[in-house]
Amino acid sequence: MSFYQTVDPVFATYVLFNAPLKRLATGFDWTEGPVWFGDADCLLFSDIPNDRILRWNEATGISTYRQPSNFSNGHTRDREGRLVSCEHGTRRVTRTEHDGTITVIADSYQGRRLNSPNDVVVKSDGTIWFTDPHYGIGTSYEGHRAEQELPCHLYRVDPATGAMDAVVTDANCPNGLAFSPDESRLYMADTGRMFMGDPQHIRAFDVGAGNSLSGGEVFHVVDQGASDGFRLDTEGNIWTSAGDGVHCIAPDGHLMGKILVPEIVSNVCFGGRDKHRLFITATTSLYAISLNRQGIQRP
Repeated sequence: MSFYQTVDPVFATYVLFNAPLKRLATGFDWTEGPVWFGDADCLLFSDIPNDRILRWNEATGISTYRQPSNFSNGHTRDREGRLVSCEHGTRRVTRTEHDGTITVIADSYQGRRLNSPNDVVVKSDGTIWFTDPHYGIGTSYEGHRAEQELPCHLYRVDPATGAMDAVVTDANCPNGLAFSPDESRLYMADTGRMFMGDPQHIRAFDVGAGNSLSGGEVFHVVDQGASDGFRLDTEGNIWTSAGDGVHCIAPDGHLMGKILVPEIVSNVCFGGRDKHRLFITATTSLYAISLNRQGIQRP
C-alpha cells in the first residue's frame, strides 16, 4: 500500500517508499500539539478532551506526562529547552521550568482574559508568539464554555519584559503557526470562527525590523479539510495537517504531495535521532513516518 500521493515529481525525493506509516498509539479523543524532546528521547502531545499531556517513547510506549493539563493544546520548546504550552482551561500560555514549576507567560490582554491559546512558537531571539482563537471556550469539549472577552488575535510576548502585543488582528480564528528557516517569514493558519463557515487558509507574513509583520496574503488553501498545525523542513517546505493526511507545500505555495493518513490530522512535528521522522497527531491516534527531509525545530 502506498501512503503517498505525488503532485510535483520533486516530492518523490522527499519521501522514502520503503518507510511505513506507523500508528504508534490509539484510543484517544482528539490529539494535538506534538513536540519532540530529543534530550529525553520522547514526544509529548495533548489529548485535549481528556485533559492530559501524554508522553511517547520508542521503548516504553505511552505514559501520562501531566493530568490534569488544563486542557492543553499546542506546545513548543523555548531557547533553554523548556516546555511552553497553550492551555484552554485556564486561558493562558505557560512555561514549565526545569524544576517542574509553572510560570504564566500570558493570560490577559489590556485587562481582559485571553480566549483559549492554541498554538505557540518561540523565535531565536526568545520572543514567544501564540494564537488565541475561541475554540476552547466555544463548547465544553476542549475546555470550559465561557464568554469571549477578546477578538481572536496573534500575540507576541517579550520574555524579558513581559510586554505583549497583538501583532495580527484581522484574522477570523488564527491557529497553527511557524517561522521559515531563516525567520524572515511567519506562516499562520486561519481556520475560521466556530460554526461560521469562514474561509480557511494559510497566510504568510514578512518579518521585519523589531519583529514587525507585513504582508499577510493568503499563501495556500489545502484542498481537503483545513490546515490546523504545521512545521517546516530545512528547505522551507511546509508539512501541514489536512483532512486526508499531511500535505507538503513548497515555499512558493504550490502543493508538492501528500502523506495519506486514515484519520483527520490536527498537527505534526519533526523528531527522532536526525529530526527526519514526522510525528502526526490525528484524531484518535498518534502516527509517525520517516522522511528524506529534516525538520528545523531544535532538538
